[in-house]
Amino acid sequence: MKPYEMTAAALASALRGKELSAKETAESILAHIEKTEPEVDAFLTVTADEMLAQAEIVDSKIKNGEELPPLAGIPVAVKDNLCTKNIKTTCASRMLENFVPPYDATVVAKLKEQNVLFPGKVNMDEFAMGSSCENSYFKPTKNPWDTSRVPGGSSGGSAAAVAACEAPLSLGSDTGGSVRCPAAFCGIVGLKPTYGAVSRFGLVAFASSLDQIGPMGRTVEDTALLFRAICGQDKMHDATSKAYNFEKYADSVKGKRFGLPKEYFGKGVSAEVKDAVYAAAKDLEALGAEIIEVSLPSTDYALAAYYIISSAEASSNLARYDGVKYGFSTGREGSLEEMYLATRSEGFGKEVKRRIMLGTHVLSSGYYDAYYKRAKLLQKQIGKEFSSAFEQCDALIAPVTPTTAYRLGEKINDPLQMYAADICTVPVNIAGLPAMSVPCGFDSKGLPIGMQLIGPKFSEETLFTAAACYEKAKGGFAVKEV
Repeated sequence: MKPYEMTAAALASALRGKELSAKETAESILAHIEKTEPEVDAFLTVTADEMLAQAEIVDSKIKNGEELPPLAGIPVAVKDNLCTKNIKTTCASRMLENFVPPYDATVVAKLKEQNVLFPGKVNMDEFAMGSSCENSYFKPTKNPWDTSRVPGGSSGGSAAAVAACEAPLSLGSDTGGSVRCPAAFCGIVGLKPTYGAVSRFGLVAFASSLDQIGPMGRTVEDTALLFRAICGQDKMHDATSKAYNFEKYADSVKGKRFGLPKEYFGKGVSAEVKDAVYAAAKDLEALGAEIIEVSLPSTDYALAAYYIISSAEASSNLARYDGVKYGFSTGREGSLEEMYLATRSEGFGKEVKRRIMLGTHVLSSGYYDAYYKRAKLLQKQIGKEFSSAFEQCDALIAPVTPTTAYRLGEKINDPLQMYAADICTVPVNIAGLPAMSVPCGFDSKGLPIGMQLIGPKFSEETLFTAAACYEKAKGGFAVKEV
């Protein structure tokens, strides 16, 4: 097996056993990226020189007999809305096309301490706004299982890179499903952690109360390795982060109770997706778990609440991009107002401008109470319903997306149809809960289907336990090499 085909856990074992060097790993990954990128287009920036230099450090530590951190020498691709010191961070936007941060995001700094290898920055929907990775200013990313289809978004580049074996691990961000959706579409594992479990410092903000950085990998074990490395409190930079350490997970689901929320299997969810998720629930039942039906009555309203809240916060967060302090500027002469107008009109793409306008509208005088205030009240109600469901079970099982990956261009001109694809994922972010996408089969076209595991706050151990037991029972998950 070539290094680029190996899992993170297998690479770590081979490095420690001196069966493989970090340099060999880096060279294998870089060669595969060069071969694969014309088909997949997952990367915006490939940092070959930096990666090879990092590999030399790891090999030197191995040669000197030093104890290695768990992820030393393991390649991790990074979504391009996470700040990386002296490496471009564009958010896939013209607005930040040439922005080079002078600091690292906390998660990046933590991985540097682990001597991780960084192959580069991967593509995304502009400012993380989208569900297909078609809203990038630079290019759309393709799904490795079928390059005529989307990889999901907004972390489409993160998922595609892992699925195409361009990196065994990647970091994405999830505001309304942006880790779980592409993980499901690309047939990999993706975790949206509990809000506060991972520091958001250095993540370019979309909706601050909903955003969360999450790990992605080809196996449950690999994803757990990355989550363990990035979680925990960041007292210096992120007051919303919590003192939380994820150590290990169990090897049995016996005695666990899982709920099937009936609202997640209703109209709009394809029969093939329903059948695959139901079959996965049956597999967990065969392993000793109990399956029950639960109800989350406000699910139908969650999508509206999410787009009101997220757009309102986006409107506020993106106000800083005005052509004065940093980022894109037209350089046109005229009044200050004319410069603002020109910069933001030309610097932002259609989807970003659409959400800024929606957010500005719902926050404006006369509409705040009618829209934003009611959405926040609904947010509380959704949280209460999840709490009630978790009084009956340890975790929930649901689809990640209503359908499998659709064709490039199929929904890009119909925003409402695109937004509807998030119906199964946005309630989790509204409630601040952890959720994981786990591959659970394929549709009739051979496209991956994802099962979503949702738990109470800081119950990642339960999610990993269920995912690992399911993965073992199925004999592992398939990998698609381009």
